[in-house]
Amino acid sequence: MNSKGIEQLKKSLEVFDDWKQSFGEWDMDASLHVPLQKVEEVFENLVERLEGNYPFHHPVYAGQMLKPPHPLTWAAYALGMSINPNNHALDGGPPSSEMEKEVIKEMVSFYGFGDEYLGHLSASGTIANLEALWVARESHPGKGVAFSSNSHYTHERMCSVLGMQGYKVAVLEDGMLDLDSVDTNSIGTLVVTLGTTGLGDVEPLHRILPWAKEHDIRIHIDCAYGGFFHVIKDSGLIDNKAWNMIHSADSIVVDPHKHGLQPYGCGCVLFNDPNVARFYLHDSPYTYYTSDELHLGEISLECSRAGAAAIALWTTLKLFPLKQDEGFGGILQQCRKAAIRMYELVNTSQVLAAYKEPELDIIAYFPSQVGKLSEISATSTRVFDEGMKNRSFYLSLYKVPAAAFLKFHPQYEADEEYVTILRSVLMRPEHATFVDELVQRIEKVIHN
Repeated sequence: MNSKGIEQLKKSLEVFDDWKQSFGEWDMDASLHVPLQKVEEVFENLVERLEGNYPFHHPVYAGQMLKPPHPLTWAAYALGMSINPNNHALDGGPPSSEMEKEVIKEMVSFYGFGDEYLGHLSASGTIANLEALWVARESHPGKGVAFSSNSHYTHERMCSVLGMQGYKVAVLEDGMLDLDSVDTNSIGTLVVTLGTTGLGDVEPLHRILPWAKEHDIRIHIDCAYGGFFHVIKDSGLIDNKAWNMIHSADSIVVDPHKHGLQPYGCGCVLFNDPNVARFYLHDSPYTYYTSDELHLGEISLECSRAGAAAIALWTTLKLFPLKQDEGFGGILQQCRKAAIRMYELVNTSQVLAAYKEPELDIIAYFPSQVGKLSEISATSTRVFDEGMKNRSFYLSLYKVPAAAFLKFHPQYEADEEYVTILRSVLMRPEHATFVDELVQRIEKVIHN
């Protein structure tokens, strides 16, 4: 983290120490003491080990959905962890529980839900989606869940965990789900992904909603990756048709640990109907409560949850408001501009071509000066390997069925069933000013 975050953390910890001492003098037990020499040795080794990571903090990393939290978010999280509150119940962390409720209220308002709702933070988007599908099962007993072939694999996996049928729906050429193939008598919920983890595709919620309403099918929005792009829906940088209808969903999942600048361990699930609370009823003989208000443990499948995650997200939303022209709006605009710029660059390149136009900040592209799919795969893999070897750039590889690839680029010979192409996730605002250099570095490797 940078010096600004470190300094603020030091100041806050000093103030916090006074609060800790205000309950009376006490000393740490001798069993918890570690000799200074051993501390130094272990942490020197730790730093050395951590240097084996890829440079997630730097714009040369344009591979997967990985980036460190904002330094001030990290400082808030570390401050919270000095207490280690548990947001399972109000008694486990009264301030952090209140912060979580405030955060959820802000997220609900952000997505346009009404005054009546239910929601909480979770350990991850996977757990949040598990909970949303669990509510889907309880809401429509005996019925399954449908999701597109581009959706995250977690939906199929969690259907198996929950003992319910999952139905994979094909995606048509225009991006619409093939709803004619869906047996409406067999499903109770349809998952719509706003920002797929593969290519950032935004599924046409606005076109799906009338069909869902006609057949009395619930809509669950998985915007674990794309959710924060809602802040720039009216900027002209993205198509806002689907985003304008997100308030009509029955549930939403978003991952603040992706575009929300948070450390890992922060997902979020929101329900438009507070009456789903009835599915959570439970009792515990050892849990005690000092408040008559609904506590977070009563509306979550998880029990112990890091209160520090709520503290960090609360702090972040105070520092970076969810507004188009302030806070997160500026960050997401830069990410989107990076993808637009890179799309322009690869499409005017002599040796690269875009697979298709990006909808958010994920772009796929490939070496274009070859004739066969096998040659595209081989060159893409070589570029991927050499970039990391030379520490010049860090990309990811993306496998596409030959039939899907040829719909966009029919001039290539399909000598394999799949083709491997290059993919970049431009989720750092710094990418907006770095993509020119990034493309030049990629082109240089291709020429070699």
